[in-house]
Amino acid sequence: MRIAVIAHLKHAISEPFAGGLEMHTHMLARALRRRGHDVTLFASTRSDPDLGVEAICDETSLLGVGTNEANDVAFFREHHAYLGLMTELRTRSFDVIHNNSLHYLPVSMADTVAAPMLTTLHTPPFCWLESGVRLAKARIRYAAVSEATAAMWRHATRVDRVIPNGIDLTQFPMSRTSATEPYLVWYGRIVPEKGLEFAIAAARRAGFPLRVAGPISEPRYFEEVIRPELGADVLHVGHLDHHELAKLVGGAKAALCTPRWEEPYGLVVAEALACGTPVAAFRRGGVPAILDASCGILAEPDDVASLAEAALRAVDLDREACRSRAERCCDAEVMVDSYEALYAEMAAEQPLVPPVHNVMEDYVSAIANVA
Repeated sequence: MRIAVIAHLKHAISEPFAGGLEMHTHMLARALRRRGHDVTLFASTRSDPDLGVEAICDETSLLGVGTNEANDVAFFREHHAYLGLMTELRTRSFDVIHNNSLHYLPVSMADTVAAPMLTTLHTPPFCWLESGVRLAKARIRYAAVSEATAAMWRHATRVDRVIPNGIDLTQFPMSRTSATEPYLVWYGRIVPEKGLEFAIAAARRAGFPLRVAGPISEPRYFEEVIRPELGADVLHVGHLDHHELAKLVGGAKAALCTPRWEEPYGLVVAEALACGTPVAAFRRGGVPAILDASCGILAEPDDVASLAEAALRAVDLDREACRSRAERCCDAEVMVDSYEALYAEMAAEQPLVPPVHNVMEDYVSAIANVA
């Protein structure tokens, strides 16, 4: 099949990944190409060229964050990039378009292109994306990454499938024993909504050192909230590639997951389980669906004492059971199978002639409806 994959533009789709969405998009495009599909990935300029990338914009994260000027430039850069892409796709030949961006324009303009579009809902609703979704016509299809995410979107649109995210299990080999010197691990983007400060406090309460890995995506948060807490017992080891990250996670007694929002899926949970590392996590979003009593302990959200207790229980869970859970529930090959089946279903539908209408008038109308 000829498949167009639309990525988001804040970060490059390449290692080391800025977050779970970048990893997911990279893995999906790579797996589809490996299975013989003709894949074009529309992404930012520094993305992995082995994925068949057509660059449409520089990474907007390079503009910096926190100032109105930088935010405005990023907004308009992404707007023009996606507007140009959707206009170009009217003249390109694809069997299906898979939209993995978080932007309003691909969904609001989906009915202007000939190929059917699938949009994966990777986040809870937010105003810009929801307004675009409300504009989209009947030809667009939606998949959610978890039942929790699907439930959050059903007020705005029909969710056709729930296709849980997956991970490449070969990239996260199992470690049957933890490191000689025990520690807990937390990893991911270092931003307020990931709640690293709760993991630090809980690890100290539980009496374990903590190793932290991940990019500093919000420098002010890191400098004001996290850096003062670093020390001999809490180390930030940097932004690691897959090999080094798997080694770090596999050596931990347990992984902590501390979302302060309704986490759509929880790739870090799946990765930890694949490494054989039990998980102590806040009970939020899609995370509870990944864990069961054999591999993880759930804590009450934003409760340090509850998380510390969960960590103390998690370190005694069986590592073989963690890996088995990942193999049953988190295998990327199962995810790609599901997407392939949905692509084939969409491509087989009777093609429609794209209607001609004023997209911007519809867009303004949708914003008014959301407001």
